[in-house]
Parts: sequence; structure tokens; C-alpha cells
Amino acid sequence: MFFMVSLYLMKFATDELLISPATMGVIFGISRIWDALTDPMAGYFSDRTSLKSGRRRPWMLASIAPICITFYMMWNPPLGLDEVGIAVWMGIAVVLFYTAMTAFSVPHTSLGAELSDNYHERTKIFGLRHMIWNSGSLIALVAMHLLITGENVRELAYYISVLAGFATAGLIFWMFVKISERAEYQGRGERDPFVAFGDVFRNKHARILLIVFLAESLGGANIGILTPYIAEYIVGRPEKTVIYILLYLIPSVFSVPLWIPLSRKIGKKNMWIFSMVVTGLGFGCMFFLEKGSDTLISTLAFICGLGAGSGAVVAPSIQADVIDYDEYRSGKRKEGAYFATWNFVFKTATGLTLMLTGFVLSVSGFVPNIEQTADAKQALLVLYALFPLVCYIGAALIFTRFGLDEHAYRKIRESLDSGTQVVHSAVSGSLQKAGS
Repeated sequence: MFFMVSLYLMKFATDELLISPATMGVIFGISRIWDALTDPMAGYFSDRTSLKSGRRRPWMLASIAPICITFYMMWNPPLGLDEVGIAVWMGIAVVLFYTAMTAFSVPHTSLGAELSDNYHERTKIFGLRHMIWNSGSLIALVAMHLLITGENVRELAYYISVLAGFATAGLIFWMFVKISERAEYQGRGERDPFVAFGDVFRNKHARILLIVFLAESLGGANIGILTPYIAEYIVGRPEKTVIYILLYLIPSVFSVPLWIPLSRKIGKKNMWIFSMVVTGLGFGCMFFLEKGSDTLISTLAFICGLGAGSGAVVAPSIQADVIDYDEYRSGKRKEGAYFATWNFVFKTATGLTLMLTGFVLSVSGFVPNIEQTADAKQALLVLYALFPLVCYIGAALIFTRFGLDEHAYRKIRESLDSGTQVVHSAVSGSLQKAGS
């Protein structure tokens, strides 16, 4: 569901429903900013929930109906709506969909960080999560291909949305039944929301991650949405859109078994820096795409997939380590507050980038379903290539200052496991040394 909305809903709306790119840019922008604002609430209340079934799983169970209903709404607006009516319908559906996804995703990611406190086992957990996530994306590509090549797009969208709704409902319920939560973490969330989120910003390691996520999110937000536009209006091969995305997803998924042991050898920090540099340079070279550049975009998509896969394996694992550092300092477990804050930065940056993308396309003279002007093509390439290049390389440079390595983490973990606060100055000195 998430992949289809992120990658293809805008093109479906502009080319099939004839909603202007600027309008969809505003809808996506407002929805992601609102989504970002609801993340802190979901994180705080998830941390504070104390039910028999846990503090994360009840939220995910309650999200099933709103996620499935709003997904259906986006792909099936009523026939006969005028221009304003269909824009309002789409705006309501998109905003509510992302709100429902927040109720699911923040507790889900927080639960993932709680499953293990082993420095490297976390990388395995989130590596497997990345593989499963993108396996779902591969299935979504089949649906996208049908929408791109099919004759009756609205009818296909109906069947796809219904099938996706039943599948999602079944999988979330199955997870609710099969996964249990750690009893020792229950009731340990921070009562005061201002203290909870204040601790995030007082955590020096979390502050660096926030800046890195901001830069990465600004650079990567429009890549998925613009890929169908690049395939059709730059390369001239719209029928190969799914293939280009596959060439990105396949290495991202199947390279995970390579990145997990490599991260143990070279360190999570170096692995993530490698990811950002490779991804940034890969998309930067997309600036040289032109009509018929089938081989170039295919090769670069594969390279970018490798880079993205390596980063996706270690980034959430590093986030979990930073949360343990907070527990060492405060004695609380605030996974929800932390992941909500990181999501807030990610979604705000995404919303701003999508709004910028919609306006730039409109100002550049983009008109759907025709040959684009030179200005429109140039705008597409700048947004798709140069903007991500600057953002990813900038994020990599900032992350070089991150100081929570494995040695420092082990000292923190020993303190937590022994139930005592080891001499804080000794750990702080180790962290400062690692950072310098």
C-alpha cells in the first residue's frame, strides 16, 4: 500500500484523474506535514499505553480498518465529481491514509527496536525487515505494471485496492497474534510529553541523526514519485518503468545478507556513510539521462539499489542504539518518542520536497501525456538527480561526526544489564573520544 501511494498515486492522479501537479503537490505536502505532526502523539501514547496485549500491538490492530478504507478511497473516487470535488476527495483520503499509517508504523518500528538489545542482532532484525518490506514493494510493482499497461485503469485500481486491503488486514492481524512484547518494558514510558521529547533533543547522538535524516529525506522524497515521469518523458520508455524500479529493488533486497556481516566488520557508521555516498552519486549521474538512455538508467538504478539497501540495514539499528543511550541517561524506555521524532523530521522534509516538486513541474510548463518542453525536462532532471546528490553527500559529511560506536555502546549495555549506572563520566569520555 505504502509503496503504491508513494510511487504511483501522483501519476495516477495527474494522468488519469486529471488533477494538476501543483494541486497534488499541495495535497501530498499537507498530508505529510500533518502526518509528521501526528507522529509525536502516536509515539507518546504508544509509550504510555498499558494494556494486557501490550503497548504497541493494540495500536496496530486498531489501524487495520482506517488504513484499508482510506486506501480504497484514494484509488476509487466517485465518478462525476468536478475538478474541485475530486481534489477535495483525494485530499481527505490521502490525509486520513497517512494518519492511519502513523498509528501503525510508529508502534511497529518501536516494537522492532525492543525485540533485541544485542548490537549486531538488531542489524539482522532490521535487515530482515527491510527484505520483507521490499518484497511487498515487488508485489506492488505488479499492480503498478497493470495500471500502466492496462486499458481500463479505474476498474483495475478497484480490484487492486480491494485485494490489497484484505491482504493488509490479514497480515497485521496475524502479526498481532504471533508477536509478544517484552514485559519488562511495559509501564516505563515517560509521563511528561515535554520531558519525553525534550530528552530526544538533549541526546547528542539523536541530534546528529535528526540532521542526517532531514538531509536524506529532502533528497530522497521525490525519487519514487518522479521515476514514472523520468521513464516516460525523459527516457521515452514508460512501459519499462516497473523494470527500472525492479533493478533498484532487487539489489536492495537480495544484498542484505552481504551488508549484515560487512557492517560487523567495518562498523555500522561506515556502512551508512558508504550507503549515502553511493546513493547520492548514483542519482547524481541520472542528470545525464536523455531519450533512449535505457542502459544508463538501468545501471544507475542497480547501483542506487545497492547503496539504499546497505543504509536501510544499519540505520534503524543505529537508532535503537541511540535509544539505549537515552535509557542509560534517563532510566526510561521511549522508543515511541524517538521514532516519532525521527519520523516527524522525515515526513516534514518529504512534504516540503513534494510540494516543491509539484510547483516546479507546474512552473516549468509540465503538461501530462504530451512531449515535454526543454524547460520541463530540465526541471525533472534537476529534481531527480542534482537535488538528491547534494542532499545525500551533505548527510554523509554530517554523519562523520557521529560518535556512538560499538565499544561505547558495550559500556552502556553493561551498565543497563547490571542494573546500575556505570560511572557516567567514564562512558562520556569514551563517547567523546569516539566522536573526536
